[in-house]
Amino acid sequence: MSSIQKEDRPGRFSVRPAVVDGVLIVTVHGEIDRNVKDALGQALALGDGMTPPLRIVADLSGVTFMDSSGINVFITAHLRVSQAQGWLRIAGAQESVLRVLQMVGVDTVIPCHLTVEQALNA
Repeated sequence: MSSIQKEDRPGRFSVRPAVVDGVLIVTVHGEIDRNVKDALGQALALGDGMTPPLRIVADLSGVTFMDSSGINVFITAHLRVSQAQGWLRIAGAQESVLRVLQMVGVDTVIPCHLTVEQALNA
């Protein structure tokens, strides 16, 4: 799968989805806000292009900022996969992003792990 980068914000946001052993790993860099929420949502729904993914790890180790737009995208993806007996896990969130996830309680709904490997093996 190819990387998605917002052209109006070059170098600030990119998202790279890849399927590894049936798990969609979405690697995100930059800032997640209302300007990029649609691109992030599309990446979380890509899968193999035919069926939506049921197991997703969002690698946020390269994310420096996230507002409520990002929270909403992750909750929407979580609800979609949960209804189909799948899961979404967050990996590598930097301290500032993890604080946002914890402040609104997302970490109690979507498991947060230190690394992609830990998320895959949870």
